[in-house]
Amino acid sequence: MRDFKKYEVWQLAHENVLFVYKSILPKIPASEKYDLTSQIKRASYSIPFNIAEGAGRNTDKDFASFLDNALGSAQEVEYALLLIKDLEFISPHDYEIANGKINIIKSKLINLIKSIRKP
Repeated sequence: MRDFKKYEVWQLAHENVLFVYKSILPKIPASEKYDLTSQIKRASYSIPFNIAEGAGRNTDKDFASFLDNALGSAQEVEYALLLIKDLEFISPHDYEIANGKINIIKSKLINLIKSIRKP
């Protein structure tokens, strides 16, 4: 069993969840509490959750599958950030910071998936 906390991508994903909760969600109107806010919350914490769950699996194949799920959630967060920027809930500057974070996470997930699936 792997220690998920030792993976840099998990650490970055965890930090991203904290960033989303502290810096992004407070800027979304209360009218979106049960819709957009809920969606970005779930997608954000799904990334480190999937990494952690996959790390507890016995095979590389299973781990890679959970990393694939984490990557899908990262894609979802990326779109949610674009949407809330275009709805003008966050500034372009906030978007650039948040989008930069999620793109680093995506890149690291892709590299980890490739390294695990390498024959």
